[in-house]
Amino acid sequence: MMKTITSLSVSGLVLIASLTDCRNSAQNDVVQAYDTIPLTKHWESPIPNQEVPPGLVSLLASDCGVCHTEIYEEWKQSTHAVAFQDMQFQAEWRKDSVSVCLNCHTPLQNQQKYIVTGFLNGDYKAPVQHPNPEFDKTLQQESITCATCHVREGNIIGTTGESDEMHQTIKDVGFLSEKLCISCHNVVDQLNPVLVCTFESGDEWKNNWAAEEGKSCITCHMAEKERPIVLDGQIRKSRYHGFPGSGIPKFYDAKVDGLNGLEILEDKPMVVYTPGDTLFYTLTVKNSYAGHKVPTGDPERFFLIIFAMSDHDGNVVKKETHRIGEVWQWYPEAKQLSENNLKPLEKRIYTFTYVIPEVHVLTLMIEIEKHRMTEENARYNGILGDYPLFISVFSRKHEIKIKR
Repeated sequence: MMKTITSLSVSGLVLIASLTDCRNSAQNDVVQAYDTIPLTKHWESPIPNQEVPPGLVSLLASDCGVCHTEIYEEWKQSTHAVAFQDMQFQAEWRKDSVSVCLNCHTPLQNQQKYIVTGFLNGDYKAPVQHPNPEFDKTLQQESITCATCHVREGNIIGTTGESDEMHQTIKDVGFLSEKLCISCHNVVDQLNPVLVCTFESGDEWKNNWAAEEGKSCITCHMAEKERPIVLDGQIRKSRYHGFPGSGIPKFYDAKVDGLNGLEILEDKPMVVYTPGDTLFYTLTVKNSYAGHKVPTGDPERFFLIIFAMSDHDGNVVKKETHRIGEVWQWYPEAKQLSENNLKPLEKRIYTFTYVIPEVHVLTLMIEIEKHRMTEENARYNGILGDYPLFISVFSRKHEIKIKR
């Protein structure tokens, strides 16, 4: 059955006319009234349509990059630049086309086809919307672009207020602070029974040593860098715009910078053992450098710590796997089942033991992998095999000799 929904907002109510095909012509005149729930949470609305500031030809990062070449090249390799194209996001978003998700992945209203003014009965899947006359499809493809942070109300915003013959810049360090980062990286909402958004990096940062020492998102994810910010400009203090994060690329041919926050120490095993001895190997993992939990952000992220002992033929004779991260049930209702993320400065000690048999040689392999999501979830989203799921952040191999 084909159905078309049209809406007309009247005094806080929306009238929904259901127009069906001739097989259900009796329903053609059915009209129902629904409450329109207005937008109240900051993530329910994008950054309003922005005008092009004087001196610029557009809001496109590609045009900014004509002069700010090095910064543009850094941004292009960041995951910010492909937040909209990200296969995981596209797979999740297309299930329900929930409009609020766009407000972090394409934050400018100029990047969105529709202007949303509310939701029918508070249902995120039923937005009250009208076409956006300022929609720019090319700008949409730039995802989290330069103008996301640096353009407001027809002005270019910077941290120094330096201007040149091309354009003027307004200094606003407070605006270009961690508050801007947290507007997307601290969003918690239940969009529908099976779709949740739980990004709590901002709250995690506020309650630990990093905030107390004056370190913010920018300290680590936009490290200071001395360089000219425009072609042939003077060398000055700037910030790196590659926004290193998990380090897991969004595409197999992409290169991204990563941070893992972990300090990893190992007590190496002895080189030579006698049959009957017990090998002890200890690995200490500490969240020494991140001002938030590790992992953080998307609840599907997790670490695997893998110990594997192999014989001289390469057969694995003992294997242990430890997991750091959240475990969720997604269906029939999304809910967290457990969580053991490493809090800032928290450490854990993992010990692997093995009784040495009468063989010539053994090999102990240790791997720490950072995962974006499980294979099961990737398969469900139709992206398994096409989407990078993990990277290795620590790898060691120890050869064990046995005296006979």
